[in-house]
Amino acid sequence: QVQLVESGGGLVQPGGSLRLSCAASGSIFSINVMGWYRQAPGKQRELVASITSGGSTNYADSVKGRFTISRDNAKNTVFLQMNSLKPEDTAVYSCNAGARRGFSSGYVNYWGQGTQVTVSS
Repeated sequence: QVQLVESGGGLVQPGGSLRLSCAASGSIFSINVMGWYRQAPGKQRELVASITSGGSTNYADSVKGRFTISRDNAKNTVFLQMNSLKPEDTAVYSCNAGARRGFSSGYVNYWGQGTQVTVSS
Protein backbone atom coordinates (compact mmCIF):
# COMPACT_ATOMS: atom_id res chain seq x y z
CA GLN A 1 0.00 0.00 0.00
CA VAL A 2 1.03 3.61 -0.52
CA GLN A 3 0.39 6.39 1.98
CA LEU A 4 0.55 10.16 1.44
CA VAL A 5 0.93 12.39 4.48
CA GLU A 6 0.53 16.15 4.17
CA SER A 7 1.74 18.83 6.57
CA GLY A 8 2.08 22.59 6.71
CA GLY A 9 -1.49 23.86 6.61
CA GLY A 10 -2.85 26.45 8.99
CA LEU A 11 -4.20 29.94 9.45
CA VAL A 12 -2.45 32.84 7.75
CA GLN A 13 -3.29 36.48 7.10
CA PRO A 14 -3.88 37.77 3.58
CA GLY A 15 -0.56 38.40 1.86
CA GLY A 16 1.16 35.77 3.96
CA SER A 17 2.89 32.54 3.01
CA LEU A 18 2.62 28.86 3.78
CA ARG A 19 4.59 25.82 2.63
CA LEU A 20 2.84 22.49 2.27
CA SER A 21 4.67 19.18 2.21
CA CYS A 22 3.49 15.73 1.19
CA ALA A 23 5.55 12.60 1.72
CA ALA A 24 4.72 9.33 0.01
CA SER A 25 5.69 6.09 1.70
CA GLY A 26 5.04 2.38 1.43
CA SER A 27 5.57 -0.07 -1.39
CA ILE A 28 6.66 2.37 -4.12
CA PHE A 29 8.61 1.49 -7.25
CA SER A 30 8.19 4.86 -8.93
CA ILE A 31 5.97 7.93 -8.98
CA ASN A 32 5.21 9.84 -12.16
CA VAL A 33 3.03 12.88 -11.50
CA MET A 34 2.53 14.46 -8.08
CA GLY A 35 0.12 17.29 -7.50
CA TRP A 36 -1.92 19.42 -5.17
CA TYR A 37 -5.67 19.83 -5.36
CA ARG A 38 -7.96 21.96 -3.26
CA GLN A 39 -11.63 22.04 -2.39
CA ALA A 40 -13.39 24.99 -0.84
CA PRO A 41 -16.78 24.65 0.87
CA GLY A 42 -19.55 24.32 -1.70
CA LYS A 43 -17.12 24.09 -4.61
CA GLN A 44 -15.69 21.30 -6.71
CA ARG A 45 -12.18 20.05 -6.16
CA GLU A 46 -9.72 21.74 -8.50
CA LEU A 47 -6.14 21.16 -9.55
CA VAL A 48 -3.78 23.71 -8.03
CA ALA A 49 -0.45 22.51 -9.42
CA SER A 50 1.25 19.37 -10.63
CA ILE A 51 4.79 18.26 -11.37
CA THR A 52 6.20 15.33 -13.28
CA SER A 53 9.18 13.24 -12.25
CA GLY A 54 11.18 15.20 -14.81
CA GLY A 55 10.23 18.51 -13.25
CA SER A 56 7.63 19.80 -15.71
CA THR A 57 5.03 21.87 -13.90
CA ASN A 58 1.45 22.92 -14.45
CA TYR A 59 -0.49 25.56 -12.51
CA ALA A 60 -4.04 26.75 -12.24
CA ASP A 61 -4.38 30.27 -13.64
CA SER A 62 -5.54 31.53 -10.26
CA VAL A 63 -2.23 30.68 -8.56
CA LYS A 64 0.31 31.38 -11.30
CA GLY A 65 3.03 33.70 -10.07
CA ARG A 66 2.11 33.11 -6.43
CA PHE A 67 2.49 29.36 -5.86
CA THR A 68 5.48 27.16 -6.67
CA ILE A 69 5.43 23.37 -6.75
CA SER A 70 8.60 21.33 -6.36
CA ARG A 71 9.56 17.77 -5.51
CA ASP A 72 12.34 15.65 -4.10
CA ASN A 73 12.28 12.44 -6.11
CA ALA A 74 14.73 10.69 -3.81
CA LYS A 75 12.38 11.25 -0.86
CA ASN A 76 9.09 10.87 -2.78
CA THR A 77 8.06 14.26 -1.45
CA VAL A 78 6.26 17.16 -3.08
CA PHE A 79 6.08 20.72 -1.83
CA LEU A 80 3.80 23.67 -2.48
CA GLN A 81 5.15 27.11 -1.61
CA MET A 82 2.23 29.51 -1.38
CA ASN A 83 2.94 33.24 -1.35
CA SER A 84 0.70 36.31 -1.47
CA LEU A 85 -2.16 34.26 -0.13
CA LYS A 86 -5.71 35.51 -0.62
CA PRO A 87 -8.93 34.69 1.24
CA GLU A 88 -10.13 32.85 -1.86
CA ASP A 89 -7.23 30.40 -1.42
CA THR A 90 -8.97 29.06 1.68
CA ALA A 91 -9.66 25.36 1.15
CA VAL A 92 -8.67 21.84 2.07
CA TYR A 93 -5.51 21.04 0.12
CA SER A 94 -4.90 17.42 -0.81
CA CYS A 95 -1.84 15.75 -2.22
CA ASN A 96 -2.10 13.34 -5.14
CA ALA A 97 0.45 10.94 -6.59
CA GLY A 98 0.46 8.45 -9.42
CA ALA A 99 2.54 5.56 -8.13
CA ARG A 100 3.34 2.02 -9.17
CA ARG A 101 4.48 -0.77 -6.88
CA GLY A 102 6.55 -2.72 -9.41
CA PHE A 103 8.17 -2.51 -12.84
CA SER A 104 5.28 -4.34 -14.49
CA SER A 105 2.57 -2.70 -12.38
CA GLY A 106 0.31 0.04 -13.61
CA TYR A 107 0.17 3.49 -12.05
CA VAL A 108 -2.49 3.98 -9.39
CA ASN A 109 -3.77 7.31 -8.06
CA TYR A 110 -3.27 7.86 -4.35
CA TRP A 111 -4.56 10.69 -2.16
CA GLY A 112 -3.54 12.23 1.11
CA GLN A 113 -6.01 13.01 3.88
CA GLY A 114 -5.96 16.75 3.22
CA THR A 115 -4.78 19.76 5.19
CA GLN A 116 -6.77 22.90 5.90
CA VAL A 117 -5.47 26.25 4.68
CA THR A 118 -7.35 29.29 5.96
CA VAL A 119 -6.51 32.81 4.80
CA SER A 120 -8.18 35.37 7.01
CA SER A 121 -7.45 38.52 8.95
